[in-house]
Amino acid sequence: MSSDPWGRVDETGTVYVRTADGEQVVGSWQAGSPEEALAYFERKYEGLVVEIGLLEKRVKTTDLSSKDAQTAIGHLREQVEAHHAVGDLDALRARLDKLVEQVDARREERKAQRAKQSDEARRSKEALVAEAEELAQSDQWRAAGERLRALVDTWKGLPRLDRKSDDELWHRFSHARSAFSKRRKQHFAQLDAQREDARQAKERLVAEAESLSNSTDWGPTAARYRDLMAEWKAVGRAQREHEEDLWNRFRGAQDVFFAARSSVFAERDAEQTENLKLKEELAGEAEKLLPITDLKAARAAFRGINERWEAIGHVPRDSRPKVEGRMHTVERALQEAEETEWRRTNPEARARAAGLTGQLQAAVDKLKGQIEQARAQGNTAKADKLERELEGRRALLDQALKGLHEFGG
Repeated sequence: MSSDPWGRVDETGTVYVRTADGEQVVGSWQAGSPEEALAYFERKYEGLVVEIGLLEKRVKTTDLSSKDAQTAIGHLREQVEAHHAVGDLDALRARLDKLVEQVDARREERKAQRAKQSDEARRSKEALVAEAEELAQSDQWRAAGERLRALVDTWKGLPRLDRKSDDELWHRFSHARSAFSKRRKQHFAQLDAQREDARQAKERLVAEAESLSNSTDWGPTAARYRDLMAEWKAVGRAQREHEEDLWNRFRGAQDVFFAARSSVFAERDAEQTENLKLKEELAGEAEKLLPITDLKAARAAFRGINERWEAIGHVPRDSRPKVEGRMHTVERALQEAEETEWRRTNPEARARAAGLTGQLQAAVDKLKGQIEQARAQGNTAKADKLERELEGRRALLDQALKGLHEFGG
């Protein structure tokens, strides 16, 4: 019979292992010596030690699932409980029990971690849904659309929740995206319709602008182009592929008209500038007639100057008042000279002036006599009153005498 601290072999070849519950039969050995039997079953024990060590390492350092770990522990426990090895089987049981505790603890830890992750994922998805529902009402089509696409990518990167919760949140999220897409499609459909209306309206404006481009009715046509431009701005934009072409045609028609008008106005301005120079020379010639000493000669000379003036034509509008004012000054001087000559040579006027002078002189002489008489009588008040009346009559007499003098009297 042979034995070691953990097992023995009896005389029949039966191998035993010692455990806390007493000896347990390991097996029967008939092929060799008892020492070889113990060595064989001790190697089997070492094999179990190695397997348990490997499992402990996997549990500690890898993501081995609890289920797989429990399966592996169960498999090893069956081998230990089968007593087909010689060694400290109780120590192996203790190590397996500890492994069970570690796996259970790890399972609870992972469960808590998953619960935490699930809670975080729920909050994240609820936040995504809330933002998506807010964006669904936005009119910032480009920015909101890009943000919604980013939210989808974020959603895909989050863990799934339980099916009911995940489906409910996804339904809200998807509904918000659909609502935004529907509003955006409606907006751009309406925008397309408006731009088509704008295109048709601008086609009409372009047609009218092109029909006016060769007009020589400068004022009314320029005013109509201003109206067309105001209408163009009020219409709004057409589709991008039409807008630039329509604008080039519209602006091109205007350019043709205004270039032609500018050319004509430039020629007219040059002509009017030359006219101004000629009229300034005539105004200077007329001004040399002043002061008027020979009315008849001055009148004839001015008539000739005025005939040449009328033949010249228009001058620039802003220069017109000054140059015409110079001619009007000479014309007024001639008129005043003619009126003076007429008064001087008019017999009826001269007779009226002479008669008035005589009457005023007689009144003055009479008042002088009345004043002398009043003073002689000592009536100073009456004399003073008559003196004041005399002053008035003398003033009128002086004016009448000056008028009479103008007639050569």
